[in-house]
Amino acid sequence: MVEMDIYNIRGETAGKAQLRDEIFKAPIRETLLHEAVLMYLANLRRGTVKTKTRSEVSGGGAKPWKQKGTGRARAGSNTSPLWRRGGTAFGPKPRDYSYSIPKKAKRLALCSALSSKMEEGSLVILNELKMERVKTKDMVNVLRSLRSQDKTLLILNGADEKIKKSFRNIPGCSLSSPVTLNTYDVLSHDKLLITVEALSQLEERLLKWTRG
Repeated sequence: MVEMDIYNIRGETAGKAQLRDEIFKAPIRETLLHEAVLMYLANLRRGTVKTKTRSEVSGGGAKPWKQKGTGRARAGSNTSPLWRRGGTAFGPKPRDYSYSIPKKAKRLALCSALSSKMEEGSLVILNELKMERVKTKDMVNVLRSLRSQDKTLLILNGADEKIKKSFRNIPGCSLSSPVTLNTYDVLSHDKLLITVEALSQLEERLLKWTRG
């Protein structure tokens, strides 16, 4: 078990947390990290690009000119891809780019990402996070006290509206939950802030994923 300090919103030590070795001390598998990030980015693609073939563009019908005797190249239709405003040959069509890697690979990639943040000292555990009012400045002060002013990923178990509205306007910062956390989110942020409650749920999710 890995032992880490727990902090309050003022940056003061508020206890100790025991982290699971199989999650936060897992080997860093760069290949799996690469595969997980590629999968995430591919699943974001909309795949709505579309070009028209020669049968879909306007025009066609009569032969532009007779076959022989004009000195020009033979032409059967003005919708040919060779012509201006003609159709596109082998152009892109709407398609689904999404795919999935095995569940075990997803888990190992997420554990690798969490381990890398742990090694970098970029993981901060909070005892709890509560906001008395919707105020971005108050949230910025919390991040400053925890030395997490740059790109920060806040992981909460059921964040209330006050926290969401106070956090969403801070540039480079994002909000996630133990259920939706993924490898891309972890790697694309400089700091991870996670509450004790969210940490417990995240470990439960990953361990259950292992058994499943």
